[in-house]
Amino acid sequence: MADPTPVIDDLRAESEELDRLVARLTPEQWTLATPAPGWSVAHQIAHLAWTDRAALAAVTDADAFRVLVEQALARYDSFVDEGAEESAGLPPAELLAQWRSGRDALDLALRAAEPGVRFPWFGPPMAVASMATARLMETWAHSLDVADALGVTRAPTDRLAHIVRLGVRTRDFAYSLHKLTPPAEEEFLIRLTAPSGAVWGYGPDDAPQRVTGPALDFCLLVTQRAHRDDLALTAVGPDADRWLDIAQVFAGPPGGGRKPKTAVETPEETAEETAEETPDETAGPAAGSGR
Repeated sequence: MADPTPVIDDLRAESEELDRLVARLTPEQWTLATPAPGWSVAHQIAHLAWTDRAALAAVTDADAFRVLVEQALARYDSFVDEGAEESAGLPPAELLAQWRSGRDALDLALRAAEPGVRFPWFGPPMAVASMATARLMETWAHSLDVADALGVTRAPTDRLAHIVRLGVRTRDFAYSLHKLTPPAEEEFLIRLTAPSGAVWGYGPDDAPQRVTGPALDFCLLVTQRAHRDDLALTAVGPDADRWLDIAQVFAGPPGGGRKPKTAVETPEETAEETAEETPDETAGPAAGSGR
């Protein structure tokens, strides 16, 4: 059984890096719009705080988490937006304190968990390492939205290895979300270049279905933070090609993803997009980072 400590440590480091990005923001900067329709910087942090609390309930209080699941099922298309909205209007210092205390409590709970235990979640039950990986994935993905709103670029790190692994493991999950039959081949060949220059590999060398490219681009794809057309990923084989169109690591219905930066929109398309992105009319995804 793998020691979950390294991924818990990396989750803490990822959270602290985002914390440094928002800790000194002005009240006006907390209201800046992010790429997620209807969500400000405050919404992004409020969502992370809400999901950390949900994860803490899953780890420490199964009955409380069961109530959350029931609420999610009753408001399938809106409960994530509602969760973020609950705290997004708080004074920034209060919201920041709420996020910090929640993630600290989750950190302690994950480190104290019994080896081999699995926790309920909005998707399949998760082991300690999987729960920490999911929280790292979400933290990283939402930090990109925050950085975009602030006009800064976050340098990628080899902490992306956890998200790559999650992306590879959720291949068949993405097919099922789209009501598609997973490929007959049990494994694809995945070869990705890490930010450090290392090569991360999964699958047999002779696999007919292959995906290659930068690990950063793969993580942007599976978290749906960039459109495939804007990424330097290469697929060989029809199944691998299809997977890159639907890849998704977060729980909930199929995400809409981001439009390609190279796309040229007509005035009519721009008007339609503006109408769709009005906060009151935008349906959010289930618990996950598709926002």
